[in-house]
Amino acid sequence: QVRLVESGGGSVQAGGSLRLSCAASGTIDSTYCMGWFRQAPGKEREGVAAIDSDNSPSVADSVKGRFTISRDSAKNTLYLQMNDLKPEDTAMYYCAAKMTCSWWRLLVGSDYNYWGQGTQVTVSS
Repeated sequence: QVRLVESGGGSVQAGGSLRLSCAASGTIDSTYCMGWFRQAPGKEREGVAAIDSDNSPSVADSVKGRFTISRDSAKNTLYLQMNDLKPEDTAMYYCAAKMTCSWWRLLVGSDYNYWGQGTQVTVSS
């Protein structure tokens, strides 16, 4: 079993920054792909950024240049550094992990086996 626990969400003004963390435990290691997804009220879940077993990232166009994904394998922790936040970034952010990695499907949420409970990010204008 794999357990994912997100932290770091909060409320910020537009232009501000937040860093999300996802602590992974259980039968998970650096060979897993991990990613961040978000869902705003009334909208579909969206892949934000993900990283494969070689730590190659895939980042959605909507956040490219503002968000950076990284992983500390020694700590089994995934991060999402979010800069220049915009009101449209407001959403619940979820961490996810999967065993089999295909770089071209990193942002496909339905491929992921394990999910955290989410952390809320609210950006005010």
